[in-house]
Amino acid sequence: MKLKSIALLLFINICFACKKETVVDKAKTLPFYNSEDFTPEWISKSDDKYSKIHTINEFEFINQNGKKIDNNDVLGKIHIADFFFTTCPGICPILAKNMSKIQEVYQNDEDIILLSYSVMPGVDTVDKINEYASEKNIIDNKWHLLTGDKNEIYNLARTSYFADEDFKKTKDEDEFIHTENFILVDKKGRIRGVYNGTLALEIERLKRHINLLKNEV
Repeated sequence: MKLKSIALLLFINICFACKKETVVDKAKTLPFYNSEDFTPEWISKSDDKYSKIHTINEFEFINQNGKKIDNNDVLGKIHIADFFFTTCPGICPILAKNMSKIQEVYQNDEDIILLSYSVMPGVDTVDKINEYASEKNIIDNKWHLLTGDKNEIYNLARTSYFADEDFKKTKDEDEFIHTENFILVDKKGRIRGVYNGTLALEIERLKRHINLLKNEV
């Protein structure tokens, strides 16, 4: 009877230790986001699902200096993405202000790059976004404002970044995309976090998560 009790105690302690370790791992590791509902998933490298984690599709657009920027420019770097348009009177100025704060913190960090995709590329020509970049003190090669084919931008926003919250409900491809989200993407093109880019507390959380990601093995 005593042996059974000891065995039971050992089993309970092992289970508790495993559970505790799982909590610690989650505290030190960011989840992956594989769907438009942004359900966090912690997936270990030994899991069969690891090789099937959602990644950002290939893309090619033009930045504020008329330079082509594609997925190869961000591969091997952590990037933060958002969606904007230069004539936006509402949340875009706040998003730009907060993205500027991120730029300031990581301006000398070659592992970090910022991408802002225009959702009104017909209006946001290279000249227009170049002017906007000057107004916002955007640093070349650190923060890229991107313009190009509207359908390609919208498709990337919806199917890669899951940036259009309403699209999953309406499936209306003509609907205008306007989101306040900042999206954190790791060096392999996988989504690791989503944040309200208008809130100071969320920007602090994003910075903490960037540092976690930088230390990830």
